[in-house]
Amino acid sequence: MLEQVEEQITRLVDEVGYDAVSHLFKTLKGGKRLRAKLVMKIAGDHAEAPLLGAIIELVHAASLLHDDVIDDAALRRGAPSVNATEGSKTAVMLGDILYSKAFASLVAFDRDIARCVADAVTALSVGEMQDVRMAEHFNDDADAYLGMLYNKTASLIEAAAKSAALLTGKNAERYALYGKNLGLAFQIIDDILDIVSDEATLGKPAMNDYVEGKCTLPYIHLYEALDAEEKARLVACHGKRLEADDAAWVKEQLEAHRCVAKSYALARRLSDEAVAAVPEEAALVAIIESMMERTY
Repeated sequence: MLEQVEEQITRLVDEVGYDAVSHLFKTLKGGKRLRAKLVMKIAGDHAEAPLLGAIIELVHAASLLHDDVIDDAALRRGAPSVNATEGSKTAVMLGDILYSKAFASLVAFDRDIARCVADAVTALSVGEMQDVRMAEHFNDDADAYLGMLYNKTASLIEAAAKSAALLTGKNAERYALYGKNLGLAFQIIDDILDIVSDEATLGKPAMNDYVEGKCTLPYIHLYEALDAEEKARLVACHGKRLEADDAAWVKEQLEAHRCVAKSYALARRLSDEAVAAVPEEAALVAIIESMMERTY
């Protein structure tokens, strides 16, 4: 079914009518296509489902292009990022083109579906701003962090599930809850893998999130567990390249205080709530279980 989505993505990009756009888009690795997969699993029998999935994937690709510019990222999915090879101006403009094409195609859908996706695009943009602001200092507020994760990551996954349900007349709120919790759990697992995986698996150095100033859930749990002197050391390590002894200390403390396990427990609870919202959907249950078990 995803082949139909890929065909629609290619058509939409080619319709832009500028060869450079088609060429640059082809340099982007496809990724997991999680959002399109949700649309097709929920509404795959509907003739417009592949187009809806393609639109949401274009939005996602645009957000990643802008994200890489903001983070000055050299790699995306293990390959050189567009901003690294073509420059930040080109990456921003390509992102803008993909956003615009997605919205131009979205107007063909029912108003509720269009609003659902459009609201998510606003939320993910707000989430990106929250993420940037949060990285300016050490954040020890788990609720604020989870709120940012909802906006930046979960909102578009929620919109994919909800809009697909709206397309086929299913219970939109149940599918929205599934998508929201899947998105939150997905990002928490990503945060965990940044700590427990090696550089070869990640395609970037381990614990890179903390070096970049991202104070993810395991580090928030660690801060809560440390004494005043240890808290000061953890904060002093934030947002800079870690010396070997500091990196080893942080990792040891994360393990000693079971911070990764605590974070995984929240992801597990969120995924269980997602499954409970759509227990009859075996394919959706399989997606979330596979996500919880992934190594990257």
